[in-house]
Amino acid sequence: MIDVPLPSLGADMDEGTLLEWRVGVGDTVRRGQVVAVVDTTKSALDVESWQEGTVVALLAKPGETLPVGQPLLRLAIAGDSVDAPRAPAPAPASAAGAAGTNGAEAEGGPIRARVAPGARRRATELGIDTAGVAGTGPGGAVTLDDVERAAAAASPPRAGAPELRATPPVTAEARGAALRRTIAAAMSRAKREIPHYYLGELVAVGPALDWLAERNAARPVAARLLLAAVYLKAVALAARDHEGFNGAFVEGEFRRAPAVNVGVAVTLRGGGLLAPAVLEADTKPVDQLMAELKDLVARARGGTLSRRELAEATITVTNLGEASVAQVYGIVYAPQVALVGIGGVARRPWVVGDRVQPEPTAWLTLSADHRVTDGHAGARFLAAIAARLSDPARL
Repeated sequence: MIDVPLPSLGADMDEGTLLEWRVGVGDTVRRGQVVAVVDTTKSALDVESWQEGTVVALLAKPGETLPVGQPLLRLAIAGDSVDAPRAPAPAPASAAGAAGTNGAEAEGGPIRARVAPGARRRATELGIDTAGVAGTGPGGAVTLDDVERAAAAASPPRAGAPELRATPPVTAEARGAALRRTIAAAMSRAKREIPHYYLGELVAVGPALDWLAERNAARPVAARLLLAAVYLKAVALAARDHEGFNGAFVEGEFRRAPAVNVGVAVTLRGGGLLAPAVLEADTKPVDQLMAELKDLVARARGGTLSRRELAEATITVTNLGEASVAQVYGIVYAPQVALVGIGGVARRPWVVGDRVQPEPTAWLTLSADHRVTDGHAGARFLAAIAARLSDPARL
């Protein structure tokens, strides 16, 4: 037998709330299969099993909050008897009636309808089994409106039947406060444990702006490229070439990341901050980065990010240019070792040859981990970003 624990779905995750089971007792689980959906303070995320076996026990109930590392379910693996003693387990939230959703069977168990993250949360609050809810969303997905209709149509309990109490609804204010506590804990820990050093360089961004104007001339407004995508690509390429800034400091040593996944600081409408990653940003053209950046920001604010996007950033960029802030010196998000800050564009005096002329400029700043690099390496890293911005055609 082997227990599958609740994994850490981000460096600052200490606990999660089980929203929905995607398997039931007796199901065969394949490696990489989604077995549950867990709500963190940041998003509703799929939990995958990295073991193969047969489910013999579900060790948590939907709505229950568990610490990272606590067992979620028990599997019988090759050589185990499936009839071995089982721990008491609740019925899976999505098992009953799942086959009735569409009557189809897939390898490893019945096909279960997709459920939007907001709908999962509301269903848990109301005690609604989403397996019995007809979905009206894309591809038959269960939406928040579907859950509300199912709750309104539910018949009152029979006389003498035990009363079912729904979990009290979680308000937007409560979720925002929980996210602020998570951010505060992560940043406090980072400031205590990471010996930060800080550098700043004023760079000319006129060439990048001219390049963007030329590229955007024939594009509709909705398809135009923004300077944020250029910054993203320049940082990604510099991080690829300067390995000491792209990776993680874990177990007392720096580990270089095999890919450049650039985290992007996103301010949420209800307050708080997330830094999901644009994956493999150094390999993608600016047009693709622009599209992925727009999609990432929308999904961050909608709470539909993937585990990889939340957990696998290797360096972070915080861009406060839209707020007209001149400089920003951020806190490194552990276990990462570097954060690049970008200030607003302003016309400042700039020396070109023997002349001084007004030039669009912006401050690039670096917050980095002194256990991995020092000021000399940091200066070279910032210079590499500036060089990319001065020759955007090579991006």
